[in-house]
Amino acid sequence: MESITKNRQSPEVLRAMAERAYGPGLVPDGEEWLSELGHGWFNVAYRLRLRDGYEAVLKIAPPPGVEVMTYERGAMGTELAALELIRGHTTVPVPRVDFVDRSRELGGAEWFCMPFVDGDNLGVVGPGLPAPVLAACKEQVGAANREINSVRGTAFGPLAGPGDSSWRRVFTGIVEDVLTDGERRGVELGREYDTVREVLAEHAASLDEVREPRLVEWDLWDGNVLVRDGRIACVIDHERAFFGDPLIESGFAGPQLPAFGDSTHFMRGYGHPPLTENENVRRRLYCLHLTLIMVIETVYRGHTGTEQYDWARERLGEAMALLGRGTRL
Repeated sequence: MESITKNRQSPEVLRAMAERAYGPGLVPDGEEWLSELGHGWFNVAYRLRLRDGYEAVLKIAPPPGVEVMTYERGAMGTELAALELIRGHTTVPVPRVDFVDRSRELGGAEWFCMPFVDGDNLGVVGPGLPAPVLAACKEQVGAANREINSVRGTAFGPLAGPGDSSWRRVFTGIVEDVLTDGERRGVELGREYDTVREVLAEHAASLDEVREPRLVEWDLWDGNVLVRDGRIACVIDHERAFFGDPLIESGFAGPQLPAFGDSTHFMRGYGHPPLTENENVRRRLYCLHLTLIMVIETVYRGHTGTEQYDWARERLGEAMALLGRGTRL
């Protein structure tokens, strides 16, 4: 996926990074030992093949001169913290971290290395899998997501803090950051920004039911799951994790917005009962948040086409309609 947030580097810089992480004696000559992995939307990642046969992934944060959305600042640190929490408190398969460099001496950005995990991207191969195999994979994703959500935090908000005891304050603040990002870049939503704020305020009381901070991935969709032989081999891309309400996870979006896919197998694997009335309201707010980001991020990513923008704006209209404001400008 193309995005101006991808901090691509020259072979010389990549060689220097690999040598710093694994030692110069393990980095082969030429350039055949490295290749870019193309499925990510935010950070650039490279596959490294070292002299001893070890394969690794090198992931580089966005370049310092590229503006990102407010919630994406410090995303690499968030991912590293999330990996530590998941590896330390769950059985969900995630890669270990081999090496971290936050000096910004190479490539002008933070970067880290982890083992390469051999597996197929579920978002790519899923449509071609036999229906029972795909259903089993999605159930496993639900079960893995539930296990991640079992990790408790001491406060709502970013993994590195600062935290807050009120999920209402944290979530409404998150949405306000997104709206401010959109206004700053003049992104057209198809409705007034203040109308979105009004809708959020009208339904914000539903958030008070959430009392216990849980680790949430938020971005655990099929494209961030690697599968092998019908089983989850690895869950990747954890840079959007925080402590919040598990219902904000992307796997719960389908019943509210069918365009995000059928959640039946995810819900079965997660073991979640039908949503209560209050949970449905919260989930609609989370759909609003998700679709706002998907519209606004197209400008921050520097998309040259309008496919995602057009699709996401339609979904934003549907989310607003679920909250009683279906009129478009």
